[in-house]
Amino acid sequence: MGAIAFPTPQADILARRESILAGLAALLPPECLITSEDERRAYETDAFTAYRRVPMAVALPRNTAEVSAVLAYCHAESVPVVPRGAGTSLAGGAIPQEDAVVIGVSKMNRILEIDYANRFARVEAGVTNLAITNTVSAEGFFYAPDPSSQLACTIGGNIGMNSGGAHCLKYGVTTNNILGVTLVLVDGTVVEIGGAAMDAPGYDLLGLVCGSEGQLGIITEATVRILRAAEGARPVLFGFPTSEQAGEAVAAIIAAGIVPVAMEFMDKPAIEICEAFAKAGYPMDVEALLIIEVEGSDPEMDATLARIVAIAREHGVKTVRESKSAMETAAIWKGRKSAFGATGRIADYICMDGTIPTGQLPYVLRRIDEIVKHYGLRVANVFHAGDGNLHPLILYNVNDPGEAEKAEEAGNDILKLCVEVGGCLTGEHGVGIEKRDLMHHQFNRVDLQQQLRVRAAFDAQWILNPAKVFPLDGRAA
Repeated sequence: MGAIAFPTPQADILARRESILAGLAALLPPECLITSEDERRAYETDAFTAYRRVPMAVALPRNTAEVSAVLAYCHAESVPVVPRGAGTSLAGGAIPQEDAVVIGVSKMNRILEIDYANRFARVEAGVTNLAITNTVSAEGFFYAPDPSSQLACTIGGNIGMNSGGAHCLKYGVTTNNILGVTLVLVDGTVVEIGGAAMDAPGYDLLGLVCGSEGQLGIITEATVRILRAAEGARPVLFGFPTSEQAGEAVAAIIAAGIVPVAMEFMDKPAIEICEAFAKAGYPMDVEALLIIEVEGSDPEMDATLARIVAIAREHGVKTVRESKSAMETAAIWKGRKSAFGATGRIADYICMDGTIPTGQLPYVLRRIDEIVKHYGLRVANVFHAGDGNLHPLILYNVNDPGEAEKAEEAGNDILKLCVEVGGCLTGEHGVGIEKRDLMHHQFNRVDLQQQLRVRAAFDAQWILNPAKVFPLDGRAA
């Protein structure tokens, strides 16, 4: 597309490629180092597939010691490093440069410790999000953050982007569910931050690391909270005549002090896409759908749902359908969690990730429709309505450069709108390269300079995940 700039590869590093590869080969066994062009190409992009760069090499260390050795070597040689989990980033957070070494955590996939009495699990960074819940569910526990990519995405990547998910309305995002990490700094130093205790002493460096997008170090292990599963859970489908009415209902439910475990929104295009894929039984005669899930005992769920239904009726709800079985519940959530993949079956798309105050939902939904129509494109909206985390999917034809540029421009306008109504550029996908050049729309020069000082304290050479998060046009310097 050409709209997002990448730094020019450093000629001196490319000229030393064979020497650098030899140095890496001395630190890792052959199965942990990828050097051929065909195999490296598998790492040229992440889920933000509009941009691609083939890295110089890919290292797949098996433990913290090997990560430390590779980072220390790259630091000594001034070689850029791009940390990578499962490559599910929708913001280009794991797209490399041609002069960079990708360090992936996929081989570090062991669950190291489960402590049910103290409600924590210690896992390596390459463990998938869903694997934690699958491991502890037999004992009645679960790991709360549940991004749509949870079958594939890793804990290391979740921490890097502070991922959320459908159930974050009640249980919080990754930062609310992490107790500690093992972090390898840019020079290979290994530090332990936080731990199994509920509140670690000293500065909250864990809060700084979570969401830092691989710019402060590489996480190799994490200690996460595991929670007792509720007695029961029940999703209900609410169909509305308009998106505005659905948005008003969301704002009213939150304003009433009701906190469902999840509150998900789909507009008409998203409903049609997801239903065609998942056969979830979504109502097809409405313009907007809310999936609202409550949990607890049967009397507790009945009482909460009665209040929610009353509010929904005040806002013109057309359909109310409660799940009556585990199979129906699974189908409802399969449709929602398949939204991104199902959309990819019918069109190319850019998935945005702005966050707004819930009271602004009706206005913002109307403006998103106007913005996308202005560019002659289509949009499907599916997002976490309860916490105002929007995911407009802007549909376009990747083979038409004009449409691709319009899609990016429409996305930029939507993200600017989120900031203008009191929200922010990202909720759970991170900044990456996608929103990098919009950072000065949300932060002033002083704000960005302070963030850069923090980053420089960890990585003065700027070799950890370079060209991400901060604008390249000099306005942050």
